[in-house]
Amino acid sequence: MGSQKQAFILLSVLSFFNFLLLSGADDVYYEFILQETEFTKLCSTKTVLTVNGSFPGPEIRARRDDTVYVNVHNQGRFAVSIVWEGIRDSINGVNELIQPGRNFTYEIELDDEIGTLWWHARSAWAKATVYGAFVILPAAGEEYPFPAPTSDHAIILGEWFRQELTESVVPGQPDAYAINGHLGESYGCNDTSYQLQVDYQGLYLLRLINAVANETMVFAIAQHSLTIVGQNASYAQRSFSNSLTLAPGQTVDVLLSASQNVGQYYITARSSSSGRLNTTGILYYTTSTGF
Repeated sequence: MGSQKQAFILLSVLSFFNFLLLSGADDVYYEFILQETEFTKLCSTKTVLTVNGSFPGPEIRARRDDTVYVNVHNQGRFAVSIVWEGIRDSINGVNELIQPGRNFTYEIELDDEIGTLWWHARSAWAKATVYGAFVILPAAGEEYPFPAPTSDHAIILGEWFRQELTESVVPGQPDAYAINGHLGESYGCNDTSYQLQVDYQGLYLLRLINAVANETMVFAIAQHSLTIVGQNASYAQRSFSNSLTLAPGQTVDVLLSASQNVGQYYITARSSSSGRLNTTGILYYTTSTGF
């Protein structure tokens, strides 16, 4: 009897530690370098503020319940602060400006957020180029409440201005829209197009973010239906649509089933209020359907 009790206690202890291993949260660290970077778009070159030299900035990835530390070094000319959209817990120092030549570490404690959020500079002039995706994956041992995707991709809808933006220049109407920093072929300046590679019969989780400041954007992929599974870092009841309308700052997670004939299909993003400007990308299949 005693040996059975000991075995039960041992099994309980092992199960407890196994639970801790499966559900344990981690500390995740990122280094952000704010710096001036030259880009050539719309047939001209200008200097913009970036993070780590990229536009959009780097993607943050963590799991539910993790704590994320982001050390921001400001090597630009003006003071900047970063906004962490949709994080439910308060973040120390979020309203403080990081002066040129200084750094600040944000500590972001994740709770029940799941899916896609984003971060960006607070000032309107810097927000035009300083932003990126914040992807929150299920905790260890958790699964998605929908079929597991082949892979996932953040797709950020942004804007581009011909003029150089500084703290003394307030952005007006954009001169172009962008998909992950690519303006596409719509503007006649040989700007590159965003390309999304898929395999036939693959299932892809697309993390859509509208980083355009003052415009509702319409997103679509020709001949493909999208299944909505999440919005603003929460799971959503599944629904289906051929196009999506995203308010400024909104994030939507969708499943894309790559079930069309092999070929290339336009990805489009346009303002809902004006047909004057739009941008295009390309979805292309890499394997044959046998047709």
